[in-house]
Amino acid sequence: MIKKGLGRGLDALFSVYDEEPKSKETNTNNQVSQDGVIEVDIKLVDPNKNQPRKTFNAESLKEMADSIRQHGIIQPLVVNEQNGRYMIIAGERRFRGAIIAGLKTVPVVVKHYTEKQIKEVSLIENLQREDLNPVESAKAIRELMDVYGFTQESVADRIGKSRPAIANTLRLLSLTPEVLSLVEKGKLSAGHARCLVTITNTDAQLKLALAACDNKMTVRDLEKAVKDFFNPKSIVKKQAPEQSLELKALANNMKRVFSTKVTILGNDKKGRIYIDYYNSDDLDRIHLLIDKLMR
Repeated sequence: MIKKGLGRGLDALFSVYDEEPKSKETNTNNQVSQDGVIEVDIKLVDPNKNQPRKTFNAESLKEMADSIRQHGIIQPLVVNEQNGRYMIIAGERRFRGAIIAGLKTVPVVVKHYTEKQIKEVSLIENLQREDLNPVESAKAIRELMDVYGFTQESVADRIGKSRPAIANTLRLLSLTPEVLSLVEKGKLSAGHARCLVTITNTDAQLKLALAACDNKMTVRDLEKAVKDFFNPKSIVKKQAPEQSLELKALANNMKRVFSTKVTILGNDKKGRIYIDYYNSDDLDRIHLLIDKLMR
């Protein structure tokens, strides 16, 4: 059965690392609430330079800021505290929205993770929330596998997706940089892009990608175009041989004589003549005409 939702959930994800012994206590003078949330000066919070999400939609951030002005930050940021500063592990979009909204402080939950744990949690958290574009997702999954030893099955389990979905996402990384850029910019959907992974000719791949950009082709249309690329003979129509004026005139004369449709395929040297009949009366009339010609 295909898994849905947020997999094990963020609380379960963070608890995996919380089970490990802490090397130090939180160094902060801020008051800690019963659920471990504290308010910290927003100027002391730093984005994670290894954040897998590289692009943030301006309109989406504006909507986030409007929501924060009205309701505040409902879910605190998860941060790593070091030397009195707080690096974001999860919640950079909320942090950016808070800056736009003009907040002076933000609610955070402080963790003490190693650099390796921070990167791993950040990757999985973004994948669970589907905050990444398809290319960023593929790169994050690849990094989890190459750097942290995850298998496709373990990634699927952590983020609540099926293994085939993970495999399909990874296939995007075989595309050329130009095509990947179109996906990152939202001009080409992941569904369209996956149609192109079998084409190794970079020029042909980009040409088809540009033809499909901005939904000018459906995924099905693009699938057909890719099929035609590999089977060019299927789209080359067999051209009818050029017929002489005399042969065309013969066809017209036969139509008048037999009072039915007459088709000539071929040329003056070789071909076929088709005489259509649509009922027994047509057939009898043609038979009588042939009989008269034979006398």
